Amino acid sequence: ATVQTSEGVADRIYFLPVTPFFVEKVIKKEQPQGILLAFGGQTALNCGVELYKTGVFEKYHVQVLGTPVQAIIDTEDRELFVKKLDEIHIKTIKSEAVENIVDARRAAKELGYPVIIRAAYALGGLGSGFCDNEEELNALAEKAFSFSPQILVEKSLRGWKEVEYEVVRDCYDNCITVCNMENFDPLGIHTGESIVIAPSQTLTNPEYHKLRELAIRIIRHIGIVGECNVQYALDPESEDYRVIEVNARLSRSSALASKATGYPLAFVAAKLGLGYGLFDLKNSVTKTTSAFFEPALDYVVCKIPRWDLGKFHGVSRELGSSMKSVGEVMAIGRTFEEAVQKGLRMIGQGMHGFVENKELVIDNIDKALCEPTDKRIFVISKAFDAGYTIEQVHELTKIDKW
Repeated sequence: ATVQTSEGVADRIYFLPVTPFFVEKVIKKEQPQGILLAFGGQTALNCGVELYKTGVFEKYHVQVLGTPVQAIIDTEDRELFVKKLDEIHIKTIKSEAVENIVDARRAAKELGYPVIIRAAYALGGLGSGFCDNEEELNALAEKAFSFSPQILVEKSLRGWKEVEYEVVRDCYDNCITVCNMENFDPLGIHTGESIVIAPSQTLTNPEYHKLRELAIRIIRHIGIVGECNVQYALDPESEDYRVIEVNARLSRSSALASKATGYPLAFVAAKLGLGYGLFDLKNSVTKTTSAFFEPALDYVVCKIPRWDLGKFHGVSRELGSSMKSVGEVMAIGRTFEEAVQKGLRMIGQGMHGFVENKELVIDNIDKALCEPTDKRIFVISKAFDAGYTIEQVHELTKIDKW
């Protein structure tokens, strides 16, 4: 992200807040013909939607390139998103979008506790969390409404697997999936807080292909041009699934997928926005294949977040659906074990890897396994030392036995 503002990369750079007011001033001065919204993260999407609704793009005759604004609104507004996916019979999590606390209480009663609350148009799971009863709901809903006019109350699927796909589509309706990733931690922990493995390790072949096909159906139906990321919840007991969300932009996961596969997602997405087809573009890494070629991995990539919670006094160490981590490391290995071991050593928190960490003392292993904290992976290794079976650890953490 830092390269975008370097001189020589861009022709003109403005150091201004990305808000409708300032962006309109720049458009007025520069008179661009087109604009891309997918490269500035959540802030740019929200700003673009705002400018579209107030008619600024129309006023200055600026064309939105890549994914149409309506498609962005369809993925960001929770209610529209659910309707859109119902049209093609794809299952989403049972939920209700509400605009005040009274409705939120009623919705939670109808769905049945536990529920999860999320704010619409928010980044990093801001203002979201789990509620097991009405007291918790009141406290959380108040917080969420301070960020966003609309919140979503949905049935909690804690303990399901979380899987993501990165999909690319051009304006001629060609689609490929670049990479699929699996979260080591089950649902209930934000993707940015979770250890992530690419390609997925525990999916069966039918599961993998079923989710891949659904991802392509979704991206076609919504009409995304460029790159997007589809997140699923998958029931470990059956092959049941739910779609959690679709990000119609380059996200943190796209950065991981690009580095993991060597497929230049941002470059390709920018070209597709200009109207090129996937078959027109060469893969800049291999130089021989076109961008219409799905990368295959013969290695495992593992992403591990890094927290600095020790620097903040009075911060709870528990992880949940909103982000607390400040950075991440990526490790590559032939096997899952090798990649994780390299990653844990690189995090720079004084650990030697998965085992043999002398300083770590844990009073109550059961409690530490049930409540996810920033040190949970080390707790698992301690539990195995203390003679816990794989079954017991799985019961407590809901992490796949694999």
